[in-house]
Amino acid sequence: MIKRFLNKLNDFFWARVHPMITPVLYNSFYLRRNDQEYENNRKFNDPLHLDRYGYKVYSQNDEDGIIQEIFKRIGTTNKTFVEFGVQDGLECNCHFLLFSGWNGLWIDGSEKCFKHLREYFQKPLESKQLTAINAFINADNINKLIGADGGVNGEIDLLSIDIDGNDYWVWEKITCIQPRVVIIEYNAKFPPPCEWIMEYNSSHIWDGGDNHGASLKSLELLGGRLGYRLVGTNRNGVNAFFVKKELAKDLFAEPATAENLYHAWGTAYVNSGHPTKKYIGNNSGKKSL
Repeated sequence: MIKRFLNKLNDFFWARVHPMITPVLYNSFYLRRNDQEYENNRKFNDPLHLDRYGYKVYSQNDEDGIIQEIFKRIGTTNKTFVEFGVQDGLECNCHFLLFSGWNGLWIDGSEKCFKHLREYFQKPLESKQLTAINAFINADNINKLIGADGGVNGEIDLLSIDIDGNDYWVWEKITCIQPRVVIIEYNAKFPPPCEWIMEYNSSHIWDGGDNHGASLKSLELLGGRLGYRLVGTNRNGVNAFFVKKELAKDLFAEPATAENLYHAWGTAYVNSGHPTKKYIGNNSGKKSL
């Protein structure tokens, strides 16, 4: 009887109590340890920082709002995006842009996810507003996938990279497009000034561990070589945002370094609305950024 009671108590703790208290305990410990509360407030109170503008519509965290704010500052041109690593497309950085009337290309390597993507986004695929390719991405095939197969070349407004591994090496190789804004995941385990890049592996599949991507400092340096300026990161410590140097001007926070713009992983939680089950764009009204 006692054993049964203890088992039920254990199940109740892990199912109900643990999910509620873990984020609180984790964040409280983290903030005390690294003074993250001060850093979050410092960035949030500076209007040039992007922190205060983030919100979620279809993005994983607060990326949708940050994207909107960036283009509010620098303007748009052809409202074209390229995003890879979208899974089924329901929760990604460019879903809301598609919803808002942009055109673009999605690429994902999962056959299962791609099947769902084609079902969910049938309307924009049929109208050619969206092109989708099912392919496993590496540094050798990325230009062919985007330029030849996807039909996107030259200047575009946004490139989003999320492949949980060779992100650094793939971004370095892209030449068929010249995005004005780049979003790329960084490995927040390695805070600045740490420079770390995952060893290139063309067949890499993320196993949930820490061997993926690159540190923010390494991406800052790569972006600089490619003509981009780091302008911010999202508050959950997942994505870094880059803008062409000639467009950034004095519109974003200074200094434009990883040390100034870094966010640790999981120090804030952003959510909005109910989960997305299907694409509901193209229904009514004029949508634009």
